[in-house]
This record gives sequence, C-alpha cells and structure tokens, in this order.
Amino acid sequence: MRYVVYGAGAIGGVVGARLFRAKLPVVLIARGAHLEAIRRGGLVLRSPEGSESFAVPAAGAPSEVAFRGDDVVLLATKTQDAASALDALREAAGASVPVVCLQNGLESARLALRRFERVLGALLVLPTSHLEPGVVLSHSAPVPGIVDLGRFPRGTDALAEEVAGDLRRAGFASEVRAEIQPWQWAKLLTNLLNALHAACGPRADFGELPAALRAEGEACLRAAGIPFVEAAEFAARSRGVVRLVPIEGEARGGGSSWQSLARGTGTIEADYLNGEISLLGRLHGVATPLNTALQALAARLARERRLPASLSPAELRAALALPLEPHRARGAGPRA
Repeated sequence: MRYVVYGAGAIGGVVGARLFRAKLPVVLIARGAHLEAIRRGGLVLRSPEGSESFAVPAAGAPSEVAFRGDDVVLLATKTQDAASALDALREAAGASVPVVCLQNGLESARLALRRFERVLGALLVLPTSHLEPGVVLSHSAPVPGIVDLGRFPRGTDALAEEVAGDLRRAGFASEVRAEIQPWQWAKLLTNLLNALHAACGPRADFGELPAALRAEGEACLRAAGIPFVEAAEFAARSRGVVRLVPIEGEARGGGSSWQSLARGTGTIEADYLNGEISLLGRLHGVATPLNTALQALAARLARERRLPASLSPAELRAALALPLEPHRARGAGPRA
C-alpha cells in the first residue's frame, strides 16, 4: 500500500516523514516554497530526538501523481482548502481511492464522503508545527502523537486496521474505533480555544472564556442529540502518550490556528471549529454568542494578516464585546 499525503504541512509532513522512515511507500503533495524546498533538499523532520532529512517523492498537485490501485490518500490540508483539494483529487484519481481525513473538525470527512466511496475519519492529538519551507516539527516524544481511525460516519474495516497498523509501525499511537465521531466531537470542543490562542498566545490568561466556549459547544451537541466523549475520558486517551518535549533550537509557538496567522496565509479554520458550534446553535435553537463572535474575530485577524498573539486579553474581550473582568476593570491590567 502506498500513501499519498495531500498537504505536507505540520500534520501531513510529520505523518508522511515518519511513514517514509518506516520504509513505507509515500508520495507528498505540497505547493509553493515548501514543495521547492522538499524537492531541493528533502523534507526535514525536527523532533526532540534530533533532525532528519527524507528524500520523499513530492508532487505539486494530484494531477502530477500516477495513481495506483493500492494508493490511500491522507488528506491533511486545512479544512478551508478541502473542497477544492478533493475536487482535484477526484479528477486525478477517481472516486474509488480511499481517503483518510487528518484534520480538526468533521467537515472535511463530510466533504470527502460526497465525492469518494471510502472515507476514514481520524482523532488527532498530534502536536506539530510547520513555519519554514521544507521543515516540519514534531513536539511529542517518544510517541509523536495519536491518530485513531474509523470509517466515516461509523464502522471499521480491513483498510482502517491496515492503516492503523502502519501508523503504529511509524511510531504513532493508533487505534481503530467503530464510533470515531464521538471522539472527533470531543476534540472539536478542545479546538474551540484555537482562535483564543491565535489571538493572544496559548499562555495568555483568558479567565472564564475557555469554560464558556466549551459550555456553548456542549449545549449545542446535547440539543442536537450528538454523542461525544466526556472531557475526562478524552484526556485519559492522551495521558502518558503525548508528552511535549523541547526541541533544541526551536521555541514552540501555538497550534494550527496560531500557525496560520504566523504564516500569514490569510485564512483560518475557525469557520469549521467555532463555526461548527454556530451552525449547530442555529439549527437547534441554542444561543452561541461567544463562539460566533470568536469565529468572526479569527476570520478578521487572518484576513488582515495580523500576527499571532497580537491582542492582549483585554483587547480580545473588547473585540468580542465582553465586559472586562472585575479585577481588571479596576486597572490591574491583564496578567502575564
């Protein structure tokens, strides 16, 4: 089986590099300066264990790949780019190629299922970064992270078992789950904070906002009758598996949304994270003022090419039309 990694950024690059290191056939699809750097000097994987370079074959688009009958596509583009990517993939490979969606949220898997016969969804707990062309960073060691799989919308099959086995061979923790969506929804609830971290930095003091964002999300899921894994069980999956370890010479910034602002891409995935809660709220009559306001703010920061952590917590609250917390309204200012 050969893996075609469509989107060789933080997630796709780390997964592709480790699969390649495990002697599995891999082709990367990348673009721009990142593609040029990979073709020129290989894909560099930096981790707490050191730095390695891999001469992984790389293409600029699905049309440049000679697809084979044993190919599996690992879709790792951002969700906002997924529809156009999937259209290009279907044109080049046909609707029968299996697609594994390695993204936050659930929308990419829905988009894929409109176009492809077999789609696997994934639970990702995979701390990675991509800020420099040709280089990806993996921040957890010795296990790089979790990639649990299941047929989307539900079920298991031999393909899921084989892919999970290859991921374990490459060093990841990977289980096959007959019900993958409750785990994906649990991850989405944690991802509601991504836009906060992008706006102010992951170590800012957000007060009650994280709990309030999650409360809106849980209320929407319950109103929609959508099952999700509770926070304690979700946290237990990562405990003892994902361990953040410093990488020599690298300071870790933030997650995927933080990195979108850092790279100045002009887009951000908030429409499919906080926006998923906004959508459910509108469908089921649940108010979601915080998630909706944060969704709009994140989109504006991306559109204006603002740098990550460009707002203080007080400025964030003002942008969300929230009152200052009492201890700060008296002039104490935001805490470091």
